[in-house]
Amino acid sequence: MRSKINWDALGISASVICAIHCAILPLFMASLPLFGINIIENVAFELGMILLAFLIGIYALHHGYKYHHHNKWPILLFATGILFLVLKQVFLQYHTLLLVPAVVLIITAHLVNYRYCRSHNHAHADDCDHDHY
Repeated sequence: MRSKINWDALGISASVICAIHCAILPLFMASLPLFGINIIENVAFELGMILLAFLIGIYALHHGYKYHHHNKWPILLFATGILFLVLKQVFLQYHTLLLVPAVVLIITAHLVNYRYCRSHNHAHADDCDHDHY
């Protein structure tokens, strides 16, 4: 049997993990240096998480757009969320104010994409090609 990866579910999971990282990890800030771990304010780690969210998200949303619903709304929501994630790395004093809408927009983009993929019941344009998953 051939199993398929639900990229929207994976994208939502990555976004939730990122949100948990950003919300819970600061609680351990005082003890992490005792173990030689510095994930807090680690630019490389933060950029890696943003890149991971971007790669998973862009694949899932591109697949849904091209092969299922042809609606750009999820991609626009996602792009705005990623923009907020990048901005939170630039404007550190507004970290939380930029993080919350970023996570909400990215998760919403995946949920909308998932809903569109299921509700359009394969109402495709002429360019659809189901041989490529």
